[in-house]
Amino acid sequence: MKITRKIRIILILSLVLLNISCDQISKNVVRQMIEPYERIEVFKDRFVLTKVENTGAAYSLGSDLTPILKILLLQILPILVLILLLRQILIKTNYSRETIIGFAFIIGGGIGNLFDRIVYGSVTDFLILDLGIIKTEIFNLADVSIFLGSILVLITTFFKEKIQ
Repeated sequence: MKITRKIRIILILSLVLLNISCDQISKNVVRQMIEPYERIEVFKDRFVLTKVENTGAAYSLGSDLTPILKILLLQILPILVLILLLRQILIKTNYSRETIIGFAFIIGGGIGNLFDRIVYGSVTDFLILDLGIIKTEIFNLADVSIFLGSILVLITTFFKEKIQ
């Protein structure tokens, strides 16, 4: 089935918006319902909800940068990268469906965290997993989108290379 350009763009933008919406809705609930550093054990100590405001990037990297460097590296640079990536997947039609989905997840997650940085001055993180061999630092749904999108793009790229 051939998808028209207009439908393709609508589908891509819908997927990006779905990722942003899930992230922002979850963060708004956490901001309203959980006190800073409150610890809610959802499934013993394996799945924990807590609220931390991260003024840096992943693992709080950059939280001690000067205000101008924070704006340049944590706001302006990500805006440029996300715009270029979105433009690329909207215009270029030879990406695989899986690659487009992966990039849409990355863009949606990136915009979700970027929105927090611009509007609130920090990113709300609230999830912790401890599954034994897999133990995470604190994260949010935007981080999940970025992670899953990146894995999907990497796997698709890897297997595409192997097939050809």
